[in-house]
Amino acid sequence: MVANVKRTIRIRTTQHILPDVPPVENFPMREWSIELTMLDKDGNEIPITILDKVVYHLHPTFANPNRTFTDAPYKIVEQGWGGFPLHISLFLLEKAGEKKITHDLNFLQDTYASDHIIQVPVNKPLLVEELAKSGPVEEPTTKRKVAAATTNGESKTKKAKTTSNTPMIKGDVDIERLAFGLTKLKEDDLVGVVQMITDNRTPEMDVTNNVEEGEFVMDLFSLPESLLKSLWDYVKKNTEN
Repeated sequence: MVANVKRTIRIRTTQHILPDVPPVENFPMREWSIELTMLDKDGNEIPITILDKVVYHLHPTFANPNRTFTDAPYKIVEQGWGGFPLHISLFLLEKAGEKKITHDLNFLQDTYASDHIIQVPVNKPLLVEELAKSGPVEEPTTKRKVAAATTNGESKTKKAKTTSNTPMIKGDVDIERLAFGLTKLKEDDLVGVVQMITDNRTPEMDVTNNVEEGEFVMDLFSLPESLLKSLWDYVKKNTEN
């Protein structure tokens, strides 16, 4: 599963009446503009550098309703007499995906801003570099780990990753064999693993319980030897034919 980070996109709308243009159906004609910025970790507006392009999908009554912009702040200027839900497509750098947001274009205020949170994957190097300008980036981990998803009745495991120049033994436990054994456990048995880790957790242990994604991630090398031994005994007991 690709790791993601959240970023806030701010849409700022400015509009005013055009006094020299005749009204339509008793509604005054207005000029409106929209531009996009991004918020950093402190809530300050900064230029968006994580996008390749932005496409505004205007109301179908507009000529050429799909408008594409490739330079920040992706400003569009138009005229009209009525508001509508404006659909916006944000295309991330390095073909990392399209994020769709909907902006309520209205004329209740001369200027207003609305914020939208998007999820951005961190599996592209240039995208990660640009993301770092706005806040922390949780890059995909390269540590030896086993992940077990146990929420909503679902279960997933990932085999531990290893490095060739690092011993895979801690105490009397072969970490690589333990990691492989964890991948062989059944759903109900994985629940037991999570419970063992939770009941014996200490601040030194590198454990993440991602409830939203349904994933429980642990760095086996951060676990104490006594817990590793208990896990190994549990795995052997529950994987024996």
